[in-house]
Amino acid sequence: MKSFENKVVIITGASSGIGEALSYEFATEGAKVVIAARNEERLGEVALGAATRAGGVNKTGGANVLAVAADVSREEDCKKLIEVAVEKFGGIDVLVCNAGISMRATLDDVDTEVLRRLMDVNFWGTVYCVKYALPWLQVSKGSIVGVSSVAGLHGLPGRTGYSASKYAMTGFLETVRIENLKKGLHVMVACPGFTATNVRLTALTADGTPQGKTPREEGKMMTAEEVARRIIKGVRRGKRLLLMEWEGRGTHIIKKFAPKFLDRMFYAVMAKEPDSPLIEHR
Repeated sequence: MKSFENKVVIITGASSGIGEALSYEFATEGAKVVIAARNEERLGEVALGAATRAGGVNKTGGANVLAVAADVSREEDCKKLIEVAVEKFGGIDVLVCNAGISMRATLDDVDTEVLRRLMDVNFWGTVYCVKYALPWLQVSKGSIVGVSSVAGLHGLPGRTGYSASKYAMTGFLETVRIENLKKGLHVMVACPGFTATNVRLTALTADGTPQGKTPREEGKMMTAEEVARRIIKGVRRGKRLLLMEWEGRGTHIIKKFAPKFLDRMFYAVMAKEPDSPLIEHR
């Protein structure tokens, strides 16, 4: 896909972070953008921002920008999202499954409902959207993008449910790719490292309450805008796996040759976080 001019792009989790940045980038590329998230008010602001970049603004966010309030953990919301997008623009060319939440607790301490919530949003949200968009993407020979994580390449201590959900997403999307080898469908798994977004502010703690603060220095992380640009470039190039910096590339390589060393390295890094949940389990 060399150009996104007039292509129909659906982006979940678009009210902030990587999803918001993708909305702006695709709109700038001339795409017809459908953005989805639970926060309807914030979604409207992103729609106006995307429409401005697309060259025209009106009270509904712009002729080529459509905002749809949706909770991806609800199958009926995902089905409606796809139906509304097709009704508005006539098809789908790119689906970006970006909606996701994180967590911060060891398995010793975490409530199993937190793990279930992670799977509902990160994994099932991807499954529902892909299921209903797939017939349209097969017709357009389009692209599916799953925004995963380095935690989806190797287990990240203190993030049990997050790693599990991203691993599940990866396995699901790889299978969808293989099933569609003869149908011209492109499937890419994108694995950003730690990115400067609000994902750590909303990360769930052991009892399911939001963390409300970040344990990391955000200024040293890759920006959401840079991640969005790399994802778009990856779609354009038809990549299967998108690793964006040394964390992802290093993890991918070291896991093949020295997995035990990688276990120790991941533990050491995560144990150094302020108020790390790993400290009491050393």
